[in-house]
Amino acid sequence: MPLKAFRGPKVWLWRWRRNPLKRRADTMEAWVLLGAWLLTLLAGVFAGLAAARSVGDGLARERVEWHPVVAHVLDKAPGSAGSRSGSSGSSESSESSDSSNGERVWARVGWTVADGSAHSGQSRVPAGSRVGTPVTVWTDLQGHLVTRPATAAEAHLRSALIGGLVGLSAAAVPFVAGLVARGRLERRRMDRWDAEWARLGPQWGRMTG
Repeated sequence: MPLKAFRGPKVWLWRWRRNPLKRRADTMEAWVLLGAWLLTLLAGVFAGLAAARSVGDGLARERVEWHPVVAHVLDKAPGSAGSRSGSSGSSESSESSDSSNGERVWARVGWTVADGSAHSGQSRVPAGSRVGTPVTVWTDLQGHLVTRPATAAEAHLRSALIGGLVGLSAAAVPFVAGLVARGRLERRRMDRWDAEWARLGPQWGRMTG
């Protein structure tokens, strides 16, 4: 009967204890496991911290470089302002209805940067906005449209989440490699035990018979 059926209870750190029955394969497996755990810890920590710092620095730079600019609607925005009174003659009634329904659509807007050059692009504006309606957009240093930068609290949360995901992904590589190496060493050890048992088992049977 192969020895794979006889697995006793696990003893912690048995590979590091002095034992005359311990073989070179056991010592090799111990070092493989130790190296895999160390690489898993170091890869996860350093990769996670590096990713979190990179994301945090990038978001902090966006908060400094990106700024709001007042733009104006160039083409009438799709949709209806949804005025309850039914009159659309005044801009005041349009703006009040825009704020009441809250629907925003894409429309072409134009703005001027600090050097005086004019820019245009697509931005979300209240539905039914007329030509010339002022809207606030965010631009970078080159005057290109960007999204609103993340606040300090949002940036901290985002960098922590991304750093955690990157750390786990990086740690998974040496962890899985260590498990694969351990599995191969264990199979090799059990195969050798089976071979020894097949060779010596019959002799023990004759000695005890």
